[in-house]
Amino acid sequence: MRLNGLTGWCESVRHCPSPNFNERPDGEVSLLVIHNISLPPAQFATGKVQAFFQNCLDCTEHPYFEGISHLRVSAHFLIERDGAVTQFVSCLDRAWHAGVSSFHGRENCNDFSVGIELEGTDDQPFADAQYPALVTLTRLLLERFPALSVDRICGHSDIAPGRKTDPGPCFDWARYRAALLNEEGAR
Repeated sequence: MRLNGLTGWCESVRHCPSPNFNERPDGEVSLLVIHNISLPPAQFATGKVQAFFQNCLDCTEHPYFEGISHLRVSAHFLIERDGAVTQFVSCLDRAWHAGVSSFHGRENCNDFSVGIELEGTDDQPFADAQYPALVTLTRLLLERFPALSVDRICGHSDIAPGRKTDPGPCFDWARYRAALLNEEGAR
């Protein structure tokens, strides 16, 4: 996997461009936000997350979809249960993943963050294959964006407390951070 610094797109991953993005106001990337998603909830490998981020979700296929059909959201990346990575938005653009949010007193985290969705739920362990994919992707982002650091990686629940709970208690932060620090040092 390689991140093209000119386009903001990763090579050797699946690309599913989303229309749900816009230009970053300052071009800054200094925060990484980890999320979880599954559509329908707790069902995996359905292809519905991709359809949702591309505004192509058929809301008649499942009752849950009717309640989210009006949303226009995206993330930069999705890491599926098997470790496959899909990119929806260039890292140079603003994906619509964080919503109303604040990090260290700074509002509108979409303006300066990259969002990574892990296929999963708050209450089920993530798949082993997702962690090395997340570590590899995180390292690429740390190399490309000098304002991003290990201490500027958080969960959606950290920037939208009370509103969001993901990635949830089943995400192994210690495992993820140890793997990052093992070869990266304490950036």
